[in-house]
Amino acid sequence: MPINILMPALSPTMEKGNLAKWFKKEGDKVKPGDVIAEIETDKATMEYEAVDEGVLAKIVVPAGTEDVPVNQLIAVLASEGEDVKKAAATAAKMPAAPSAAKLVASQIPAPMQSAGAARMPTAQPVRSMPPANGGGRVFASPLARRLAREAGFDISRIVGSGPHGRVIARDVEAAKSGGTRTTAGGPAIQGLSDEKIRALYEPGSYDVVPHDNVRKIIAQRLVLAKLTIPHFYLTVTCTIDSLLAARADMNAVAPNGADGQPAYKLSINDFVIKAMALALMKVPDANVTWTEGGMLKHRHADVGVAVSIPGGLITPLVRKAEAKEIVAISHEMKDYSARARTRKLKPEEYQGGSTAISNLGMYGIEEFAAIINPPHATILAVGAAEERAIVRDGKVVVATQMKVTLSTDHRAVDGALGAQLLAAFKTYIESPVGMMI
Repeated sequence: MPINILMPALSPTMEKGNLAKWFKKEGDKVKPGDVIAEIETDKATMEYEAVDEGVLAKIVVPAGTEDVPVNQLIAVLASEGEDVKKAAATAAKMPAAPSAAKLVASQIPAPMQSAGAARMPTAQPVRSMPPANGGGRVFASPLARRLAREAGFDISRIVGSGPHGRVIARDVEAAKSGGTRTTAGGPAIQGLSDEKIRALYEPGSYDVVPHDNVRKIIAQRLVLAKLTIPHFYLTVTCTIDSLLAARADMNAVAPNGADGQPAYKLSINDFVIKAMALALMKVPDANVTWTEGGMLKHRHADVGVAVSIPGGLITPLVRKAEAKEIVAISHEMKDYSARARTRKLKPEEYQGGSTAISNLGMYGIEEFAAIINPPHATILAVGAAEERAIVRDGKVVVATQMKVTLSTDHRAVDGALGAQLLAAFKTYIESPVGMMI
């Protein structure tokens, strides 16, 4: 019997991916564990291994195809002893996977004049509003779908506040009462159309660079984060002369590796990661993730660190950072950064965690506020370290300072709790010996 090879879901949030290349061609034998294809997701490029044995009878989706939906047929494998031509012929009989637009359409209640709507006399005409999800697949609870259908609301036009933007019952109720969870009449949400924006500029005065998959996903998630997470911001100034002295001493005693170069070179960011992890352990109520059903209180500090990659950024996680030495954190981050830029990170290396760090100090940015990366409840924005004149014991002295801003999900970490977390971080970063014992 032919074995269908489907586009895999390489992460919980993946809906489509690019089929970069095939490592096998039609007629090649395949055994379990063989790498048969390379798949590009919004975050990484991953090798796809076969789980069955047979002959690759038909490649349905050619190499280089973009935006292939998850679970779409991409190839057919003829099992052992099976006729390869007959197995390949089955591919033509397979129904095409529904597009994202069709998936959305199938979830929208029919208008009153349709035959289906005739069986729902209590439903109102569907209210026309711009899509809240950018035209992608709609995630909603069964209760929310029923309430939206009865109220005559298009579920795809409601902004969800549940996990990963899921539309829940209260979002529908807010929409019905004229609350802020729909996109109706919301120019800040919908924005100007492409045509209106281009009309503002002289034809031929610009070039159009199409968005790649990474940029599209980042844009969707940032909008979702700002729409569904009530951000709260706290800023503090840290004096880091002691940290710089400790860093210089540690780098000075670094042994040479096999290549004759120092085995490590610690950065300020390595200390920031460790300090944030220890602060979360000291203030455990801030080491959380918000869900509608209850708060997830994490037992370890898995700290994400924003790494710039071509076309966007990614946040690999330093797992159990509270228990790792600073040198180990430094080695881990160098490895993550190198593999992130070639999109070779595994999903488990960047999914999850409870907080993240975004450092723009190396670009000379003094202060900024970062957008929370769901499912995190906090993110720390780190500015540049600069020498400044300060007053100490009645005298003006020079000190090296940097500003850090903590963005919190106010549902999970309110102002007072965020202040405690930031105070703990400041203590560790200003007295680095506390991170060594």
